Amino acid sequence: MTDFLAAFVPVADAIAAVLKPHAEVVIHDLGTGRIRHIANRLSRRSPGDDSLNDIGDVTALDDAVIGPYPKTNADGRPMKSVTAVLRDGRRKPVGMLCINIDVSMFEAMHALSKDFLRFAETAPRPAVLFREDWREEINDLVAAFLGEQGSSLAALDIAQRESLVAQLDERGLFDIRHAANYIARVLGVSRATLYKSLKRVRDPAL
Repeated sequence: MTDFLAAFVPVADAIAAVLKPHAEVVIHDLGTGRIRHIANRLSRRSPGDDSLNDIGDVTALDDAVIGPYPKTNADGRPMKSVTAVLRDGRRKPVGMLCINIDVSMFEAMHALSKDFLRFAETAPRPAVLFREDWREEINDLVAAFLGEQGSSLAALDIAQRESLVAQLDERGLFDIRHAANYIARVLGVSRATLYKSLKRVRDPAL
């Protein structure tokens, strides 16, 4: 009898190697209902153990890929898992390859980043530092524009850049001494290019 699952053992090992130490890869044998192979073991299971706990929730093996879906490791760590259904030459499901990624560290990093970036909602900017700071106003406007566009300064096309220039002009920022030099540096263009854009914005007929 052909051992179809043997061909997937090095695949499991390769996936585990590139994701180590954050993931384990498990091959389940649907014929025996047992674990055939585990690479980079994070759980308390071993090859030969009953795998019904993993495959019992699978209601349909018609899909090639199941998930991603959440799991909890034996030690309580949250996991993100995805399963590939392995089939023989007749398209019959003979096994499953499950990738279980430990996301506890990423959850901790996410929580830390949220705490780090959290500002008091009612806390205003220090007036002594930001009074009449037109550079900060330019930075804020540019950041808001890029957020709306879902883009970056380097990726803006001509139409988008001129739209940004128009917003800066509407706020009167080009009337501030030395602001044009700063805007040109922020946008990564020359003063000549910036003023050409500004001229087209102010007189679209040109």
